[in-house]
Amino acid sequence: MNTPLAYLNGRLLPFADAALPLHDAGFVSGVTVVDNARTFRHTLFRWKDHLARFRRDCLACYVPLDATDEQLTATAEELISHNAKLLPPGSELQLVTFATPGPLGFYLSEVENGPATLGMVTYPLPFARYRRFFTEGVTLAVAGLQSSHSIDLLPPRVKHRSRLFWHIADRTLRDPANRFHSPGAVPVVLNHDGTADTAIGCVLAVSSDTVIRPVPDSTQDSISAKVIEELCTATGLKHTDGPLDFRSFCRPLESGEEKTIIPRVSELLLTGTGFCVAGVKRFACAERSRDYTWPGPVFGKLLAAWSDLIGVNIAKQFTG
Repeated sequence: MNTPLAYLNGRLLPFADAALPLHDAGFVSGVTVVDNARTFRHTLFRWKDHLARFRRDCLACYVPLDATDEQLTATAEELISHNAKLLPPGSELQLVTFATPGPLGFYLSEVENGPATLGMVTYPLPFARYRRFFTEGVTLAVAGLQSSHSIDLLPPRVKHRSRLFWHIADRTLRDPANRFHSPGAVPVVLNHDGTADTAIGCVLAVSSDTVIRPVPDSTQDSISAKVIEELCTATGLKHTDGPLDFRSFCRPLESGEEKTIIPRVSELLLTGTGFCVAGVKRFACAERSRDYTWPGPVFGKLLAAWSDLIGVNIAKQFTG
C-alpha cells in the first residue's frame, strides 16, 4: 500500500480514513491524553519512557488504556515500519499516540459512554521547522501567564491534546498590536512563580558547568530533559533541579543582583523530542530582552554527546 497508515481502535487503516466521531469525548471536551515520540534511523527513541509516561497520564486522567505495553509496542513498530518506507532518504518520523474516553452516549440518547478510543499516527519529522535553531539559535519570547501548580486537578506534568492556550500564545507573538509581539520566536508561558514552559520543549538554564532544570512537576514532564540529565553525567557536567524565575532572565541586571543566580546564568537551552537540544540566543518579554551566549560551550558538549548516543549527527539532520 503506497499510502501512510494510521492505527485506530484495533486496526490499521489508511491515514485519510482515520477519523473520530463527532461525539467522541476527545473532540467534544478535549479529553485526550497524548504522546509524541520520534525515530532515529526509523527506530523509536526512548519508546519505553514515552510509553510509561503515556500510561501514567492516562491513569491520572481517568482515560481507559486496556492495551498492554507489548501490544502498543508491536503496533507502533508495525506502523513505523510501513510508513518509513514511504519517506525520502534521510527522513525520520514522529509518532503520536493518543487515547480518549471514547464516544459520549448522550449524544445518541444512549446511557453508556465508550468504548475508549486508542490511536496512533505518524508524520514526517519537520526538519525545516527547527532548522533555524541550529543556524541562528532559538529566540524565546514570553506570551503571557498561565496558572499551573503541581497540586492542580490537571497538573502541568500531564501531556494532553488541548493546545488552546499555546495557540493563543503563538498568535499573541504574531499580533503587531500586542505588547508581546515577537514574530518568529518560540512562545513561552510563565506560571505565577515565573517558571517557563513551551509547547515544544523544556527550558533549562546553565550556570558555569551546571545545567539547571525547573523543579519537577512545575512544567510538562520532559523525557528529553531526562536525557540531558544522563548526558550531563556522561560528559562530566553537573545537573540539578531548582526554582527558576525566568522573569529575571529576560531583562538587564539591576543593582543588587550580583550575588544571585541571575548573572551567573550564561546559557539557556531548549530540549524537546523533535530537535533534541538547542541553544537559546535571546529571551524576550515585551520591550525587554537579554542575549545569551550562542552557540554556548555547554550546548555544544551536550549536542555532541546526544549525537554520539544515537549515532547520528543531529545538527546535520536539520541543516543538511
